[in-house]
Amino acid sequence: MKKTPVFLDSLVTDMLRLRAICPFSWRVFQFRPISCEPLIIQMNKCTDEEQIFDFIERNKAILSEKQVGCAFDMLWKLQKQKTSLLKNIEDVRDHPQFLTLRNLATNKFKLMNDDTLVNVLHITQRFAGESHDPLVEALVTEAWKRLERFDIKLLSEFSSCLADQRLYFSPLMGKIADIVHRNLETTQDLSSLSVLMVNISSLISRHFQQQLVNKTELLFDTIDSSEVNVATRITRFLRNIKYCYQPLLEKCNNIFLSNVDQLDLDSISKILRLYKLLHFNSFEFTMMAKKKLTEMIPLCNHPASFVKLFVTLGPIAGPEEKKQLKSTLLLMSEDLTGEQALAVLRAMEDMESRNSHLIKRVTSVLHKHLDSYKPLELLKITQALTFLRFQRKEFSAKLRELLLSHLKISFIPTEVSFLVYAISLLPSPHLDEVGISRIEAVLPQCDLNNLSSFATSVLRWIQYDHMYLDSITGKQLKLLQKLDHYGRQRLQHSNSLDLLWEELKSVRGNTFPESLLEETIATLQHFVDEINYINVVEIASFISNTDYLSTLLLDRIASVAVQQIEKIHPFTILAIILPFSTLNYDPPQRDEFFGTCVQHLNSYLGILDPLMLVYLGFSLATLQYFPEDLLKSIFNIEFLSRLDSQLESIGVMNGAQQQIYKMLAEVLGGINCVKASVLTPYYHTVDFECILDKRKKPLPYGSHNTALGQLPEMPWEPNTEIVGSRLPPGAERIALEFLDSKSFCRNIPHMKGKFAMKKRHLEILGYRVIQISQFEWNSMALSTKDARMDYLRERIFGEVKSL
Repeated sequence: MKKTPVFLDSLVTDMLRLRAICPFSWRVFQFRPISCEPLIIQMNKCTDEEQIFDFIERNKAILSEKQVGCAFDMLWKLQKQKTSLLKNIEDVRDHPQFLTLRNLATNKFKLMNDDTLVNVLHITQRFAGESHDPLVEALVTEAWKRLERFDIKLLSEFSSCLADQRLYFSPLMGKIADIVHRNLETTQDLSSLSVLMVNISSLISRHFQQQLVNKTELLFDTIDSSEVNVATRITRFLRNIKYCYQPLLEKCNNIFLSNVDQLDLDSISKILRLYKLLHFNSFEFTMMAKKKLTEMIPLCNHPASFVKLFVTLGPIAGPEEKKQLKSTLLLMSEDLTGEQALAVLRAMEDMESRNSHLIKRVTSVLHKHLDSYKPLELLKITQALTFLRFQRKEFSAKLRELLLSHLKISFIPTEVSFLVYAISLLPSPHLDEVGISRIEAVLPQCDLNNLSSFATSVLRWIQYDHMYLDSITGKQLKLLQKLDHYGRQRLQHSNSLDLLWEELKSVRGNTFPESLLEETIATLQHFVDEINYINVVEIASFISNTDYLSTLLLDRIASVAVQQIEKIHPFTILAIILPFSTLNYDPPQRDEFFGTCVQHLNSYLGILDPLMLVYLGFSLATLQYFPEDLLKSIFNIEFLSRLDSQLESIGVMNGAQQQIYKMLAEVLGGINCVKASVLTPYYHTVDFECILDKRKKPLPYGSHNTALGQLPEMPWEPNTEIVGSRLPPGAERIALEFLDSKSFCRNIPHMKGKFAMKKRHLEILGYRVIQISQFEWNSMALSTKDARMDYLRERIFGEVKSL
């Protein structure tokens, strides 16, 4: 028998002595688990919150930081397994043992590893009831200290915690952006990077934005084709930076298309909303989404889900689906919350639906909740009701009162600008002294978008006062001068096209005040050499919306397109051609420019969105450029069937047209001698038509004349009479077209492309076309009715017949 080694005898002796001296410590040492695994295994077996809380109560004295993290994790997993109706976050938060768990976390968070720390932060925020939770603040502070050692996955999770607290502009988010920038070259995880891109997008430079876009393109093929969430985050990032980058959007769209069967209502709603904000069209996704959403109509029987369906499907639905949506919503309209009523109202605006019963029900709900809406929501309500032509004095008065009360205490330039804009849309849009002083106080901090919005509002205010009060106050004109001064200042301080564009990309060119527009175009011309393949599409789109003809800028755009066409995405060609079509301008290298653009697009004609293809053909036709491949793609049975679902409707007469209509009836000898809103074989709508016989006497029409202000029947409806029948020998058909200010460039009286093309088409049909410009009609020479009657006689009969 071997002897026991001496050192073992000594060890046993020491242990026996220890047991004799500290029996309690020995007992703990003997029965406490050697590792934390057994306790974690016990926790993982819990099936409800009460079991977890019982476990915490029994073991709170011995729980380690890892076990505390596990307890938080289990509580959140149980919540995620429940439907929204069964979640009991408040019950969990108010449980005494949850407070115990929070206290344990407060005492042990410095011992937690990085993953556990961020995970506990994430879950604590989900359960937090206070806006400033002490535990959340402590966890964020500790994570900040460890930030440099976080890997990209953990960094993305922590950035999402900050985003949940709306800390997009915080120094901490800026620190995260800096870490991403420093490590971008070695980053390979696109899933985590896409989370970071969304969260830091508010505070990164244009150069860094482009770097992230380039990196995303490089890594895109590394993700699985089922990664819908990654594609959605990339699309959201592009929306956040206001960059409709076609190559990436097409890749994201392909992922959405391949997973459309797995997309739920929330996902489809989010994607379509992002596409709308980015002005990105995907005919295939829209049609597939429409089919899937239509199948959901009978399944959504709760107001919350049905409102989301109404908002998402309504704008893309067909007539039958729209009817079904509206009738169902009417039945549940009394159960709508204030937030849901606003969502429905905005959807009706998108649908251009003026269903009086539904509007009445929705506005009734809005009125009850009007006091609870935030300033931006009040603006959206005002815009929607203005568009839907809703008029109710007590509602408008209440809305105006709330907008003014918010304006008196607001100091944020953007908020002040849209409050003033909302007030300008209401009846009696003028402001009092307090409103004017509020505008003046924020002017030095305003960007071009704010200044443009203010100018639009003040001009509307001046127009109202001049029309209804027959006066314009000096304060209004003084305010316009100040707006002009600060606008010029900001433009003059721009030292590069990139900095200038940061402000201009949010400005709607068609609402830009004349004086600011001229200065803006002059500034763009100063930076003309900085226009390249990266920004050419944005600049072209801006010019299209301004209606301002600058040959210098357009020639540069054409030159960039010709020289750098391979770097320009084919789907953006329409945006580049559009200003030339809109403004009716041929650049010096006309044929080379159009030929290069069309050639670059030819191989994509079969997959272009139908409306985009038609609009491209239309734009080129206004410029009298007719590429054979494009025409073959449009006049194709398969293509035309795809187009059917996307056709748009025709507008109605404005006030000036109605005035001319009545005068024409007098000049021609009766209402039956003039026809309004005539649909031609080219599907142009002629404002007015009359027929003169060979002796220049008006020929009367039959009883089918279009009533004043009504829409002409569409050519696919029964009983439609399209002009083109034979006239008596020697007779001529006359088309009278009223051209308002939108028919011309803003800076010079140069007719825009589509109106010039329309005149050519009508002349091919045999019309004698008389175009009456707004400038001529409203001139001093035609300031009386007699002068206008003589003018019409001269244009129609070729001689003046004064009464």
